[in-house]
Amino acid sequence: MGMGGGGGDGAMADINVTPLVDVMLVLLIIFMVTAPMMNSAGIEIDLPREEAPSLEQDEDQLIVSIDGELRTYIDDQEFPRAELPKKLEAIAKANPDIPIFLRAAGDVPYREVAAILAAAKDAGMPRVGLVFDPTPPPGE
Repeated sequence: MGMGGGGGDGAMADINVTPLVDVMLVLLIIFMVTAPMMNSAGIEIDLPREEAPSLEQDEDQLIVSIDGELRTYIDDQEFPRAELPKKLEAIAKANPDIPIFLRAAGDVPYREVAAILAAAKDAGMPRVGLVFDPTPPPGE
């Protein structure tokens, strides 16, 4: 598209957009393929939903509670922390599909909750849930 007279050896002033569009389309395809892989987390957690039904006391479930003084209860019976793994193993052997729900006071340190979750996992209980109060604390 050269205009003018000076000869045919002059530099072309127009930008060739075709290679740029090709590169952009390839990058778009790469990002579309890799974006779903970046959303997966390393740990699968069954998070509570806002519309979760209230917890009903069934015969086929187990509730482990930790109060503010770090006392541990299975259903309504208090157990020393050292006996808890043995008790959970015995329950898991008797009924391996029983779901376990963990209730902890708000001021219980996370390491205590994690220890109970680890004891349940080591006992062979695959279904563990956390119980929480859906109402926000006062002042929020």
